[in-house]
Amino acid sequence: MHFIKPRFFKLYMSRAKETVGKKEKEKKKAQKKRAKEEKREERKVNNNKGKSLEDMMMYLDENGNLSPTPPDPAKKVEIELEDIQLGAAKFDPEEDGLRKGVVTFYNEAKGYGFINDLRSQKSIFFHANNCTEPIKERHKVSFEIEQGPKGPTAVKVSVIK
Repeated sequence: MHFIKPRFFKLYMSRAKETVGKKEKEKKKAQKKRAKEEKREERKVNNNKGKSLEDMMMYLDENGNLSPTPPDPAKKVEIELEDIQLGAAKFDPEEDGLRKGVVTFYNEAKGYGFINDLRSQKSIFFHANNCTEPIKERHKVSFEIEQGPKGPTAVKVSVIK
């Protein structure tokens, strides 16, 4: 059996040379460990356990923003259930049903378009089924308005000559 002399023992047991790659890996490992420790400390500081319900409560102000303070009861406004509108706006056609306008967009392939009402300057949807004659863009038309499922719709559309 062969024995190593003590003075050479250090040479055999010395660490292998550290390479640049090993140093960088160790640095990254140390950075991750520090970041993890910082996150842990931050969680301890910002712990929500033990807070009351009132401390965690948020309120909605009149502008739609979240606020930690409750709203002023003096500014409370009562709204009737009938005043709440769901879906498209109801259109109230005026007494004389015949209106005039200009076709601003028309898709012949799909059979729909929009008319710019000369009286209200609003864009009103129409379908080719509601036209009495063929229509193209920039035609001046007369029409009546009815309430459709998604808002006002032009019906009885005809070209003004």
